[in-house]
Amino acid sequence: MARLTRVESQARTRELLIATARQLFLRDGYHATSLEKVAEAAGFSKGAVYSNFGTKDELCQTVIEAVRAEQVQAIMDAFLGDGSDEDRLAVFESWAERTIGDPGWTLLEAEFAIHAARRDPELRGKVATGGRGWVGALRFLLEEEARRRDLTLPLPAEELADALLSLGVGLGLRRAVDPALSPHALTDMIRLLLDLAPRGDRGDQGDRRPPVRPPARPRRDR
Repeated sequence: MARLTRVESQARTRELLIATARQLFLRDGYHATSLEKVAEAAGFSKGAVYSNFGTKDELCQTVIEAVRAEQVQAIMDAFLGDGSDEDRLAVFESWAERTIGDPGWTLLEAEFAIHAARRDPELRGKVATGGRGWVGALRFLLEEEARRRDLTLPLPAEELADALLSLGVGLGLRRAVDPALSPHALTDMIRLLLDLAPRGDRGDQGDRRPPVRPPARPRRDR
């Protein structure tokens, strides 16, 4: 096997540190995870961690950004995939069932956001920027879904995206505490917004039938 170059070796070390930190942060949370623990679990010296990440905040933010990128891609895949309107919402709903309220990710996001808000205005700004990135992704998806269905959204897409993100965050925190809660309210809200949106005036829009609503779900026993 060819020997790694210095640059390749550094990149590999960074990847291993991020992967290890991700496991620890998601399992134990922000405050319980130290750079020393990350270094030990990854099999490196503490100096190797500091040569890649100046602070624990920087490492944790890197982990959170990686998790967010994966989840944004999953939502994109759901809404931009093939199938009927209801098929795409069903894929999103499946993602929501698996992901919203995931204890590791949800509680890490909340713990890190509280830490940033209380301790470091600059870090707080970075966390806020991450939230705006979510809003931007949701705005794009709402606009694309409205375009596909030839609809006019009832409110500006950015306002709707902000509201949906807030609903998702709140629902996620509640589900992390009470896993019996259903995440279907988020999908139902998206469905309601799209159902209430007036159709456009495109001449080639021949089928004006109202969208078919899915059957009501039985309530879960609590």
